[in-house]
Amino acid sequence: MLPKFITKTIHAYLDYPVAVLLIVMPFVLDLGAVNMLAFWLSVVTGIAAFALTVLTDHQLGMLRVLPYSFHLAVDGLVGIAFVAAPIALGFAGLEFWYYMALGLTVLAVVGMHKPEEAALTA
Repeated sequence: MLPKFITKTIHAYLDYPVAVLLIVMPFVLDLGAVNMLAFWLSVVTGIAAFALTVLTDHQLGMLRVLPYSFHLAVDGLVGIAFVAAPIALGFAGLEFWYYMALGLTVLAVVGMHKPEEAALTA
């Protein structure tokens, strides 16, 4: 069982840098040399992750229209997709390990989410 220490606040501070890295790293690592889907999957996911963060109801959300629980569910689905993508799409070498490492990391972060305490009411 994973320890539950990643709070909503910690998660909020991770979201923007992760989104930017998802957009930038395919250029830095030259992903897509073998399979262009390996390049675009990260870039498009990074753009979507940035938009999701902007729309999420947490400390760094700008519009705060999506519940944090929805954000966590999307993160979990991205983790699953990133683990499945290298196998389903035939990625090899660096592209395979890039997505496998990202997917497992995202799943670990979602799994280590600390449930929020119920707000005390008077």
